[in-house]
Order: sequence, then C-alpha cells, then structure tokens
Amino acid sequence: MPQKILAGRATDPQLRGDLVQVKVDQVILSRAPSRALAEAIATGMKKTPVEVAVAYDGTCVADASSLRDIDEGSPHSVSPEFPSYNIPIARPGIGFPAPVHLERFAAPARLALTDDPRLATVGGIGMLALVVSPSQLGQALATGSAWLRPPRSVQIHLSGKVRPFVCARDVALELLRRNLDEIVRRIEGEHHAPVILEFAGPSARLLSVGDRAVLCGIAPQVGAAAALFVSDEKTEVFLRDQRRSKAHRALVPDPGAPCEEVVSIDLGTVDPLLMDEEGVVRPVRDLAGKPVSQVVLGGDSGVTLRDMLAAALLLKSKRVPSRLDLLVAPPSRQVLEVLAQSGALVDLVATGARIVEPDRRVVTSEIYPPPPGGVSLRTADPEPRIAGAPAFVVASAETLAYAVATGAVGDPRSFKRPVRVTVPRALPTDDVLILRDKKGEQVSSKKPPTAPPAVPWRGPLTLDVLAGVPKANGRATIGARARKAPAAVVAAAPAADEIAQVAPAADEKAQAAPAADEKAQAAPAEGKATGGLALVLSTLDEVRAVAERATDLQAVRAVVAPFVPSTAVSAFASEGIATFLVGADALGSIKEQKSVELPAPAQWGDRVAAVFGSERVEVAWLATGLERSWTHAGTVRQPSGASKPAR
Repeated sequence: MPQKILAGRATDPQLRGDLVQVKVDQVILSRAPSRALAEAIATGMKKTPVEVAVAYDGTCVADASSLRDIDEGSPHSVSPEFPSYNIPIARPGIGFPAPVHLERFAAPARLALTDDPRLATVGGIGMLALVVSPSQLGQALATGSAWLRPPRSVQIHLSGKVRPFVCARDVALELLRRNLDEIVRRIEGEHHAPVILEFAGPSARLLSVGDRAVLCGIAPQVGAAAALFVSDEKTEVFLRDQRRSKAHRALVPDPGAPCEEVVSIDLGTVDPLLMDEEGVVRPVRDLAGKPVSQVVLGGDSGVTLRDMLAAALLLKSKRVPSRLDLLVAPPSRQVLEVLAQSGALVDLVATGARIVEPDRRVVTSEIYPPPPGGVSLRTADPEPRIAGAPAFVVASAETLAYAVATGAVGDPRSFKRPVRVTVPRALPTDDVLILRDKKGEQVSSKKPPTAPPAVPWRGPLTLDVLAGVPKANGRATIGARARKAPAAVVAAAPAADEIAQVAPAADEKAQAAPAADEKAQAAPAEGKATGGLALVLSTLDEVRAVAERATDLQAVRAVVAPFVPSTAVSAFASEGIATFLVGADALGSIKEQKSVELPAPAQWGDRVAAVFGSERVEVAWLATGLERSWTHAGTVRQPSGASKPAR
C-alpha cells in the first residue's frame, strides 16, 4: 500500500533509485513550525501549493517562557504569518495534533509529511505520514514535492476478536512484546530503506478508525517509518460522521503484493497488558496490587472516544482515592464536546477528575510529571526513554479506570460486567479554532521568520565525543535564546553571527565545553581545532530523541550508533549532520574517547576512516544519493525555482 501511494505521486512510478521525488498532499507542522516556514520562505515560497498544510499551536498553558518564545520567534512557536501563506493555524485548545488531524484533515490514500512522530496515528485512516526534518518540510511547502527513500513493508496479520475489557491499547502493547523492533532493524540493515507496518487480515477490517489509529501509533517505538491500514467501509463511515465524505478514497493492497515479513496475531489471545517504567510489556496481573499515585486519561494516542466513554461509565458513582490524582486530557475538542453532551464529563468530574488542557507538554510530562516515588498510569505513548526522562506506566483506559476505582493496579476484568458503549454518530465538526486567512485580515507587523545559515563541511574536522543525549532542554537552546543554554548543546558562534556556525578556531574550545554533562567537558588537546560534537548513541530511543531535537542541537555535526532508522538518517543529513554506523562491539571503547577526527568530505565513501582518540575505526556512512550532498552542504535548501513539484 505505501508503494502504491508513492508510485502515484513519483516522477518515477517504478520507485527506482536510492531516493525518488514525489508530490506531497499534506504538510503537518507541529514541533518546529516557524523553522519550516522560514525554510520555505528562504526557498522563495509565496503561497504553498500543497493540498493541505496546517500548523498546530500546542501551547495551551501560557507561561513566561512560552510567551518569550513567541516574542523572540522561536522555531517551536507558531508565527501569525502562517495563514497569509495558505497555512491555517490550529489554535490552542483544539486538541493534540494527532487526533485533531485524524478527525478534521487526514484523508485516505494521501501522502503527508510531518515533523512529529506522534502523527503516525493518522495511518489508521489510510494516510501515509512520514517524518522528515523542518528543512525538508520547508522544501515541501515551497515546491509541493520531496525526495524520499522507497520503503519496504512488514505485514501484521490480524485475526480473531478481542475479548471484553481488552482494548486496542492492549493489542498495541502485544505487538511491542512480539519484538517488532528486531524485525524492523533487520530489514533496515538488509535494504537500507524505511520500513512501513501494514495491517491486514480479516480482523483489521473490523476495527474502528480510532482503534486502527492506536495500533499505528506504535510505529516510532519500533523504528518503523509509518504504519498503514486499508481504506474501506469503516473509513468511509468515519469520514461521513466527520462530514468529510468527499475525502474518501479506497486503498487496498494488490493481490499477491510482496512484503518482507509477516507477523500474525490472534486478537482473541490478547490479555490486558501494560508497559512498565522500564519499557517492558507485561500482563497487568504482574503489578496487581501496586498503589497508584497518578492517572492521566487521554492524551494524543492510545485512547479513543469509545475508550473515554467506557472509562466514564466504569467510574460512575465511584470516588477518587485520597492519595490519587485523576487527570483527564481529552484528545480533541470534538471528544470534549461529546463527553459533555453525553454526560460522561459530569460523571468524571463527580468522580474527582481534573480536566486539563490539551497542551503538548502534557504528553511529554513537562507539565503534570509523574510524582516522585509514585506510580503514574497513562494511556498515551511515551516519549523516547532516555536517562533522566520521566517514566510512567502505559495501559488501556479500562485498566486506568480500575486503578482509579481501587487505588491500585489491577486487571479490569475484575469489574462485574463489561459496559455497553454507544458512540454517537452526530459529531460536532465546527472548526472555530482553525485560523485561516480572510482577505488579508491576518496581517502581522512582525518580520517573517528567518532560516539559519547553512554550516557546510569544509576539510578535516575534529569533534568532541559525547556519549548519550545532551541533557539540556532543547527548546531553550535555539535562536536568540541560545546564549542561555549550555554550550554543549549550542555550537560556538562568531560574534558577528547569532546563529551557531562552526569554525575551527582555538578560542572556541572553551565555549564548546558543556555545563550540563561531565563527559562533554573534555576538550581536545591544546592547539587542536574543534568543530562541534559527535554524539555516540547506544539505543533506538536515544537516536529518536536526538532526531526530534536535531534543529535545537546546533553543535552536533555527527551521530554514531549501531542502528539509525532511514528516516532519521535523511533528517540528520538535511541538517548537515553526518550519520555513521558502528558495530555494537566497538561502541564501548568509542564512548570512552574524548574526540574523533574525520577526514575531509572528499575522502568519504561508503566507509569512512575515523580516529577516536588514538584508535582508528572504520564506520559506515549511512546517507545515500542526494542525502550525501545535503550533509556536505549543511542544508537541503535549494535556490528559488530550482525544483518543481512532481506530477
């Protein structure tokens, strides 16, 4: 199915070559909207030619920091100039980007590009959503096309029927327990191509679009580029309920279409599951009786409207235990309205729930973090698990309801009988919080955002080695606020340039020493030129965390890891970050080194001879085709008119 979507939009329908140019239908801006707009403007965009482009402003709870970001034009803020470029703004309060886009904009058999891995859930409607860097998004906004690697497929064959008190979240956790990450990693290693999860089988067609979206949400956690369901009668009904029937297109795989691997799962064998703080999927009964301090019901993934209604029914006439906080974060404004109209919201409030706004920082635990020393249960997918990140337990809405009712983890099948939930067909579909351009009304006195200058690779370079992910908060390390962040995360910059530019000057060594991490304090020997950081990463979660913050980590020039997904390689390359593959056996010794010396780019091939300290190590350069040119140039940006949309 993903090959069908791309082939219909590619200049080469056979999808030959390392990268192919394809027409883009939708662009979804969530994590760094202003940076993507700046890249598009630098390319010469006047109005975006893509079918749908939306910028989501996810800051609902305004504080001094977020207001300063807006005033200073942070790449993570949403500039008021967006509507004038034919890019509507989804205002704060409309909901989390993934569920809102599924309801109001996602369309089957289309191609979408985004900077937010959590948008993988829109695959539940049959839309292929691929994660790229903000600079690639800028090119897509300006030209209507993008260069992508042709993908490979892994089919997940679903059969059987789920039992009472087993939700789509439990099925998603069961798939994680099946070691899908190992399958994806093996296929990536063999073909150097992104892997798409395709859901098929008789039971796949029985699932609602909401349940399908929950299953697609696991794609980033296993290293897959995206996940995709068929577009069928269920999809058509969903779009009709959203009053968007015209957006429907059928999407089914061709008979006998090849795939790299098939994973079969019988839904009737799935039990209520949870993912503990360490990321291990276990049966709920393994933690039965463990006291719970916090429950967050809702978020941007892992829960459907049906699940929210079921939890409210299960908690009717119950009371929140004295030492437990129940927070309800409705996924979208539509869900909030349905909960209110049905009386479920009243039941939750009577139980003792606190209704929180759909702020992006809820799912990242920047606000409402897990209480120290207590267990936090949530329905949303976790952020990449790295050292120091908040840890919580992921479970289904009905498992959370049991925890609220009893104050402890337990099997929801202990409830007397399953609830009967009727999801209304008449849904509120007004777009009052979508801000569009109305004949020039949205005119701002501020200058449009400016893209940072490219930092090309020039000659041999010596980089400081840092093991793991920099600890600084990425959102405080960009633009005009870069001076306030630890220098480990912000590249040393010449006085004449506010944006971090790497220059091999001796006096930059002191500035490149990090304040937040002891390992990064080790500078190269006296007199040796340094040009930034090389991150040595051990796990997929570390790679994901760095890829999501690549635009913030301006000092990073190289990433070395035993596995990097193809989508991350492309995103790194577009930011001028070289990605190298190294064997797991050499990882330990590399981490102990203080610096790495890389030869001039002209000497790079499939293998690059790097010198870590005094040890010579051959690493594989993962970029391919145009990605190598992007890496050397430090940007994917092209002059205005250099590229035309694929048709």
